[in-house]
Amino acid sequence: MGKLRLHTIAKGLVLMIIDIQSEIGELEGVILHTPGPEVENMTPQNAERALYSDILNLSVAQKEYSQLADLLNAVTQTYQVRDLLESVLAEPAAKTPLVLHICEEEGCLDLCDDLLALPEKTLARQLIEGVVQPRDNLTRFLSKERFCLPPLHNFFFTRDAAIAIMNEILIGRMAKPVRARESIIMEAVFNHSPRFSVNTVNPLAQKHADMAATVEGGDVLVARNDILVIGNGSRTSTQGIDFIIERLKAQKDRKRHLLVQELPHQPESFIHLDMVFTLLDRNHCMLFEPLMLRPSKYQTIHILIENGRVTHIQEEKGLIDALRRLDMHLTPVCCGGKEDLWVQEREQWHSGANFFALAPGKVVGYARNVHTMEEMDKNGFEIIPADDIISGRRHLAELGRCAITLEGSELPRGGGGARCMTMPIRRQPVE
Repeated sequence: MGKLRLHTIAKGLVLMIIDIQSEIGELEGVILHTPGPEVENMTPQNAERALYSDILNLSVAQKEYSQLADLLNAVTQTYQVRDLLESVLAEPAAKTPLVLHICEEEGCLDLCDDLLALPEKTLARQLIEGVVQPRDNLTRFLSKERFCLPPLHNFFFTRDAAIAIMNEILIGRMAKPVRARESIIMEAVFNHSPRFSVNTVNPLAQKHADMAATVEGGDVLVARNDILVIGNGSRTSTQGIDFIIERLKAQKDRKRHLLVQELPHQPESFIHLDMVFTLLDRNHCMLFEPLMLRPSKYQTIHILIENGRVTHIQEEKGLIDALRRLDMHLTPVCCGGKEDLWVQEREQWHSGANFFALAPGKVVGYARNVHTMEEMDKNGFEIIPADDIISGRRHLAELGRCAITLEGSELPRGGGGARCMTMPIRRQPVE
């Protein structure tokens, strides 16, 4: 795990100091959520509202997810959302405000007393998996809704609800109401869990909060300690990015570059920037070539922030060119290869561009995207099955540039890859 900078605190717990200065630094801590019954607690009629195009097979999804979790457990410190939530709910001073906040936001204050009476393990399960609606009056008996507190179908995509940027946590303002509770839970975790020491920033907590401001973690990439790359599309609004700009303006200690990449709102596979662009090492990136390298109407905007104000804002030729002008010289590796548009589109749809770095040049992605993996191989990345690391046959520290492959038939149907399913909270600095 490298040289972890941790502090021992009361009750033998270890305090993790949040610090993310890049996308690729050696991973020292990550938050996961193993999918549970909430993933399949839906019907074909409400799947679209739950942001799914189909219902996942839970047993298969859990088997595939366990491979990702086992891989990460083998190489770094991991935390599970459910465990963290239970620790917060064990503290009455944190439990009551959290439950009240959720019930107020979701219009079910009549549930509050019953929820507060539950032990923390049961309560954590219900806040994630949903609360079944009692049929104790005529309105509820006739209701078509099964849940009075809906399941969090998307919570295993831990990337979106909270974003570590340097030594702060930006609480995501989710674009879809069905995901709002994820952010409420993650804010409570970072504010109250004894595991972490960090300041949280919430767009909704501002005096004059802009309700049009949305920002999700899949759109936010920490390219370098002075460069943020942010997608502007269906989930992260210009107002959300303006909130980040204001936050950076308040930090007058350094020059900051913000590169904004506009994204199509359709198809749904372009939901976040990390579905079309991720960083692999110091000089390679993965991208969906039809959108990121060909001429299009989608702009790349460079915003320079110095001494508490925006001193420069202009359109760039493209994201790769803008990064190169900032001395990040990246060789693009093309999702789906370079030859067949159909293959590129198919593999991008199945999160072929969505890689997650364990260390510089050591990344994780889906094995099913065979043309993408062939392209990685051509660019000097050894292709290694995740089970080789998990079993101890291969050791991450002894490997050079590599792409570690996850089995994935069911998880990709949920609409995300390895980066989507991980929320890193600490990385070593990159030289």
